[in-house]
Order: sequence, then structure tokens, then C-alpha cells
Amino acid sequence: MSGELAAPRPIERVLFILATLAGAASLLALLLSGVRFDGAAGEAAGTGAAAVPAAAYATGAVLLLAAGIALPSVALRTRLLAGVLLTLCSALVAWRLLGALALADTAALSPGAVFWSQLVGAWLLAWAAVEQFANVRTRHPWLARALGLLVPLLFGAWLLVLWECLVRGLGVPQVLLPAPSAIAVRAAASTSILWADFQQTFLKAVLIGWALGCASGFLAALAIDRSPFLQRGLLPIGNLAAALPIVGLAPVMVMWFGFDWPSKAAVVVVMTFFPMLVNTLAGLSASDPMQRDLMRTWGADYRQTLWRLRLPAAMPFVFNALKINSTLALIGAIVAEFFGTPIVGMGFRISTEVGRMNVDMVWAEIAMAAVAGSSFYGLLALLERRVTHWHPSVRAPGTG
Repeated sequence: MSGELAAPRPIERVLFILATLAGAASLLALLLSGVRFDGAAGEAAGTGAAAVPAAAYATGAVLLLAAGIALPSVALRTRLLAGVLLTLCSALVAWRLLGALALADTAALSPGAVFWSQLVGAWLLAWAAVEQFANVRTRHPWLARALGLLVPLLFGAWLLVLWECLVRGLGVPQVLLPAPSAIAVRAAASTSILWADFQQTFLKAVLIGWALGCASGFLAALAIDRSPFLQRGLLPIGNLAAALPIVGLAPVMVMWFGFDWPSKAAVVVVMTFFPMLVNTLAGLSASDPMQRDLMRTWGADYRQTLWRLRLPAAMPFVFNALKINSTLALIGAIVAEFFGTPIVGMGFRISTEVGRMNVDMVWAEIAMAAVAGSSFYGLLALLERRVTHWHPSVRAPGTG
């Protein structure tokens, strides 16, 4: 496989060695603690032996041995192999830990030193795997995209594993912080409620307010660019609107536009107008003076220069505003629902379920909002790559 790999730094070598040793200790602890979950003699005897078959232990030992063999060859372009082996090892230990938590809940036991040592070792293995994948530099676009997705997915999956193990292992009350498994169970049982809230908040208030706010900011920027009078008069007003606090603006919009989604969309319009205005004005000024002089030499008027030179040069700034506004719109709509809304919506559900101490439902709404906002941002980022493929920030080295 052709490609380029960054030279391993000393800290990478040390991390790789420590992670491999920690993983070896974790897998060894799995073998030694097969009949005792918490490491204390005489407690939970026989509960661990049936949790993981012998083939799983043998597979883990083989994988760890392969990772140890790959250790001296890190500088010889074996980062991908090492990353895959480390990922499999960490997944094996994580699977054992989650099974041990289920056994501990059944036997009413608390995790001991063996459990926490295995968790630390598995986390270090996953850390080393992410380090290996993140340092691969390849000329293959498909492999670069795959690694670009794999690294955050692996990192996020291990954050969920740590969250699950820490919350359940330390016995954190659900009212303070529920486990991811409890949140997933509540979300699966409340799909109709979550869908109705998603429609009310995201599909109506967020998308409509975001579109109107970005469009009005863009058109205002074009008008300001054309008229010096508007530049002196409209720009300070836009700055003033951006400084309005949302907690004071939302009740006013509810009084003006009612309790349904139009009042939330109005808040989103106010929040997204100024970022689009400022970024578009900056983008219209981003073209090179020599390019503008060349357009005038060719006899191009204002409209031709704007359409063929200045607007394409402003597209990175415009998409930057679109992505910023995608998160601002979601935050604004949810917060605005705290001040008056029908009995549906993400903000309404969060505020009411907190009062009922149903924290798992609150986190289900938060997770849905995070997924929706991240997906919206990701779609805008993909569209940006299509539109501004010529820009140096998009044409990453080694991928184009």
C-alpha cells in the first residue's frame, strides 16, 4: 500500500509501549480473575467463568501478541495494522467489562481493583489505536476519508464506554447522570414523543428561522456593499440586534408571534442575521485587488464583477456563517421554547422533564438535538467542499 506516514515521535513510542503493556496486564487480569469479578476471594465465585468463553481469551492473547510484534515496526509503515490490532484488543476488554457490570448488577456487587485496572488498560489501548490511525498520511482519498470517520467514531465510542462504566461502576444516582444504556432504553421507548419534538423544534423553528435569517443577512450584506449610506446606517443596527440577550428577546417574540413555532423562528432569525451579514461582507472584500483591476480592464461592470469574482471568493466566508448559524439556530430555538410553547418541542420537553426528575428523558432530548445539529453541520460541510473545492482550505495536502 502506497502512502506516507509521519515519523513517530518519542511520545508516540512511549504511549504505544505503555498502552501495549497496560493491555497485556488487562488481558492477564481477565485470565486470573475468571472466577472472581471484584478480585476479593470468596465473593461472586463462579460468576465470571461463564461470562467469556476460553476462545475469547485465546483470541485476545493472540491479538495482543500480534500488537507486541508490530511494536518494533512502527517506523516501518505498520501503523494501520497496529491500529487495527489495538482496536480489537480494546474492544475485547470493553466487551468483558460491560458483561462484568451486568454480572455485578445481578449479584449486587461493586467493582474492585481488577475491574478498574482493566478499564484503564483498555482505555490506553484505544488511545494508542486512535494515535496510530490519526498519524497515517495516505495519498488515497478513500482511505483518508475512512480514517477521518474512524478516528472520531472510535473516540466517541470509547467516551460512551467510559461513561457507562464510570456511572454504573461508581453507583452514580440516575437523577444526577444516567448511563448511556438507560438513555438509549428511554429513547427507544419514546420515539413518537421524540419525533414530534423534532418536527416542532428542528423542522419548523430551526430550519425556517435559519433559512430566513441567513438569506436576510446575505441580502443585507449585498445592499451594504453597494451603498455606503447603508454601510453607515444598517451595520450598527445589525450589531445592536446581535447584542440582544435571547432570554429577553424570546418573551417579546412570544408576545408578538404567539406560542407556536413562528415565535421561535423569529428568535432564530435575529440570532443568525448578524453572523451572516458580517461574514458575507468580509468575503466580498476577500478578492485580490489585482483581480478586481483585471475585471475593470476587461470592461466588467459591478454586477459582472460581483457574480464572477467577488461572490465566488466570498463563498468560504458564507459557508462559515452558515455552519456557525446551524448551531446558533438550534440553541436559540430550544432556549426560546422555555418561555412559552405548545405542549411539544425539545425545549418544552427538557424543561418539563427536569421538573419531573426524568433525567433520562432529558438526556434523550439532548442526544437527539446533538445528532440533529451535528448532521446539519456535516451536510453543510459536505456542500461547502463541493462548492469551494478550489479553495486551499479544502484541497488538503495528499488528498487532491
